[in-house]
Amino acid sequence: MMRLLNRVLAFFRRRRQPGYYAQQQSLLQGSTYLHTIRGVVTSLCPDHGWIDDCIFFHNVAVTGNVPLRVGQQVIAVVEEEETAHRLEAIKVEPFSHPFDCNGLSGLRTRLLISCVTAVTSDAVYISNDTYFSMDIVSEGFVPYKGDWIQVEYSTQPGTSNIIAHSLKPTNCSHIDEVYISNMHGSQGVIDDAIFFTLDSLKLPPGYVPQLHDLVDVVIVESAQSCYTWRAVSMTPVQMSQ
Repeated sequence: MMRLLNRVLAFFRRRRQPGYYAQQQSLLQGSTYLHTIRGVVTSLCPDHGWIDDCIFFHNVAVTGNVPLRVGQQVIAVVEEEETAHRLEAIKVEPFSHPFDCNGLSGLRTRLLISCVTAVTSDAVYISNDTYFSMDIVSEGFVPYKGDWIQVEYSTQPGTSNIIAHSLKPTNCSHIDEVYISNMHGSQGVIDDAIFFTLDSLKLPPGYVPQLHDLVDVVIVESAQSCYTWRAVSMTPVQMSQ
């Protein structure tokens, strides 16, 4: 995923003239849409499978070390091609409900990977009835709806009690010298590939992002409309030097 992002960013860096963004915006919008769904694997073949009988995926899109099975619940990032009206999952993650503890014993630590569905002042939700305390969120990370997170947890011996130890983004990276390519109200896009919103963005004191600013950013994997990355902090290049 990071190799793909780096290729995309390199492509756009070669075309940093402000006029280029205006020309390309109409081409980038409306062609494909990305969204996150929770579904069930309904069929499997040697190199591909189907979710809910209508979403296709290649085996290379499946993450984790455990093979999928028919009937298994999954979280998938689905790409919808508007012209072909085809749904294809570009990332498929086995869904593990933290309260499904069959087969667990002792204090063996496990990882739950899921997508944030809601955030309150004191909790992070991954479904209507499954949430984690903000107290276990890694320092400096403020979860946002759509973020992919991993939760480290264990169970107490002889019980079904869940102990959540930590919560952090599944993927996090630092990107240097990229341009703000779109701004609309409190939301924007960096290099036509990274979503951000001022409501959840860490900024240096006194700095207000502007269109075409050259910035350094920290990004996390997140399902945001047609973008798969979200900036969590931003620093203008002239301030970081």
